[in-house]
Amino acid sequence: QHKDAYQVILDGVKGGAKEKRLAAQFIPKFFKHFPELADSAINAQLDLCEDEDVSIRRQAIKELPQFATGDNLPRVADILTQLLQSDDSAEFNLVNNALLSIFKMDAKGTLGGLFSQILQGEDIVRERAIKFLSTKLKTLPEEVMTKEVEEFILTESKKVLEDVTGEEFVLFMKILSGLKSLQTVSGRQQLVELVAEQADLEQTFNPSDTDCVDRLLQCTRQAVPLFSKNVHSTKFVTYFCEHVLPNLSSLTTLVEGLDIQLEVLKLLAEMSSFCGDMEKLESNLKKLFDKLLEYMPLPPEEAENGENAGNEEPKLQFSYVECLLYSFHQLGRKLPDFLTAKLNAEKLKDFKIRLQYFARGLQVYIRQLRLALQGKTGEALKTEENKIKVVALKITNNINVLIKDLFHIPPSYKSTVTLSWKPVQKADSSQKRASEDTTSSSPPKKASAGPKRDARQIYNPPSGKYSSNLGSFSYEQRGGFRGGRGRGWGGRGNRSRGRIY
Repeated sequence: QHKDAYQVILDGVKGGAKEKRLAAQFIPKFFKHFPELADSAINAQLDLCEDEDVSIRRQAIKELPQFATGDNLPRVADILTQLLQSDDSAEFNLVNNALLSIFKMDAKGTLGGLFSQILQGEDIVRERAIKFLSTKLKTLPEEVMTKEVEEFILTESKKVLEDVTGEEFVLFMKILSGLKSLQTVSGRQQLVELVAEQADLEQTFNPSDTDCVDRLLQCTRQAVPLFSKNVHSTKFVTYFCEHVLPNLSSLTTLVEGLDIQLEVLKLLAEMSSFCGDMEKLESNLKKLFDKLLEYMPLPPEEAENGENAGNEEPKLQFSYVECLLYSFHQLGRKLPDFLTAKLNAEKLKDFKIRLQYFARGLQVYIRQLRLALQGKTGEALKTEENKIKVVALKITNNINVLIKDLFHIPPSYKSTVTLSWKPVQKADSSQKRASEDTTSSSPPKKASAGPKRDARQIYNPPSGKYSSNLGSFSYEQRGGFRGGRGRGWGGRGNRSRGRIY
């Protein structure tokens, strides 16, 4: 008789608003007593979840976790994941809460439902399910996020990563790098390999294909925070030296306002500190050296009377040189006799002339910048113009320290500098200050202690003579490594789901 009574409740979903409201409460309440009617009960509740009346829908969704018992849980998780597409904020929050509550009952079962929709569901469901994982997983307690659960997330994520957009890839890297089991050296190594696979470092690099360039940059940005003295960047540094540097001037991007060449050089500089043993070290160092020479001009020829022979003063691109010189200095440590034994005497002499000329220009700028910043503290350093000067001073001081190292006989690779856009490490700063140039009547060193984190501007000094017109710096604001996401990338092949790339 009770079974018949329950069937009446199930039939209530076909009735009016009052019957539906009662059904939404009583179907889940007595669900566990009628296992033979489980399918009918879940389907009836589902009908209520799709009702036109928002209050009935909310009531039905709120009760869904009560159906998540035994074999029914993955199905309930799958249903809740599909319901993430709701545009009603209260409903959407109820779905989130319901998913979190069944997560605590059975994390793997819930993940099974989420991942099945990520792999096969509608685009909007896929997008919201990925977002759910990227925001909610980190809030779950350790007893829910066991090692076994984390391994399941990694395995399923690898399946998804076979076909993702750029934005999705970034979210998955956020999910995976937050997993406790991947905080170890071997875990980080695994993540680097995942990124390398995504970057497709075996493919021929096409500098004029914006998708190809964008994918490499996005992947490299994800890899950079993972590198350390134990997790090496060798594969990426090798690819940059062999394929990207020779094509630097032909790189293309759809990201407005991004200096793509400088972006590449900054990534290379950050990775160069963690490069391990490289197979073709000498030939890659040579490529880096040749690219550096392009930005290290020879002094203009002087006429017999000592006047400039009509040649314009070359433009010194300090931001580029900082990156290239730093990368060369880092890799040069692995082959310290490169400049003396691997270059002929004529080339070395030419390089030293270029270094000397660049260093002369540097001294002028460093003096001007220190003078401009002398005595300025606190609020005065926070103006846009002064922030740029502080960054410019960091860049020029860095180049100065590195050039001094290379002027040693034999060239030295011992100095340590912090790249101008990175926050200054306390341990480094004293070392850096000790080796900074102190020529000219330099003002107090306070000048370079500006807002350390705000170091993202590009410093382009005025072209022509070493101008004292510090107001004419052209620069562009750069939002760090987070530019141009969401376009995704193409060319992965098996795009069966027809998503927009």
